[in-house]
Amino acid sequence: MKSYVPFHRLPDQGPLPEIMVYGLGTRIWHWLNAPSVLMLAVTGYLIGRPPPAVLGDVSSIYLMGWIRYLHLAFGYIFALLSLFRFILVFFEQRVTHQLFFPAVWKREWVEGFKRQLRWNLLIGKPMRYVGLNPLGGLLMLLMFVIPGGILILTGFGMYAEVAGHDSWQASWFGWLTLVFANTMDLHIIHRLAMWVIVWFMMAHIYIAIREDILSRQTTISTMLSGERQYRD
Repeated sequence: MKSYVPFHRLPDQGPLPEIMVYGLGTRIWHWLNAPSVLMLAVTGYLIGRPPPAVLGDVSSIYLMGWIRYLHLAFGYIFALLSLFRFILVFFEQRVTHQLFFPAVWKREWVEGFKRQLRWNLLIGKPMRYVGLNPLGGLLMLLMFVIPGGILILTGFGMYAEVAGHDSWQASWFGWLTLVFANTMDLHIIHRLAMWVIVWFMMAHIYIAIREDILSRQTTISTMLSGERQYRD
């Protein structure tokens, strides 16, 4: 198997050996990224819809302060993990680029997309791939990569106002407050992007479990060991 796989569909029939698909870096990114997104979603929701006020000493309780602190901390973690994942495209090849560059220009990809869509609707047969299937790769780009980038930009844009005009956040992301009429617009876009990722996560978990059961290839265990097994 070549180390760089632009798009590769395997034969539908016959036995196949195990294939190393995901390197260690990609697997580490995946399992660190999942709890980061979950923490961002929960704390972000609580920031928008704060819990009831708790009676007592404000300085000792500090409930909303801890919620905001965790949101900002995991925001930095999410941004650094996103940068790490993009760098892996150049240093850990195999299929790492498929998350950012699905081969939509290839006829084989288009045909695979149609067949995978039918399979996801349970009106077709499963196919075997190295890496991401065409439908999954496109949805990851549209519902995770792009919304994730929007989250990072709008999040740092809002934080730039708090950090101050002399901060590096304002130097790098302060222009966002000039593009939009007010900060509330950034909040709305930030929240919409987060909801898109939440919807994607629910569908991603369901599809991964379903593929492991119904398809002829492993999915969940592949992200643990890096090797994909194919069943005849």
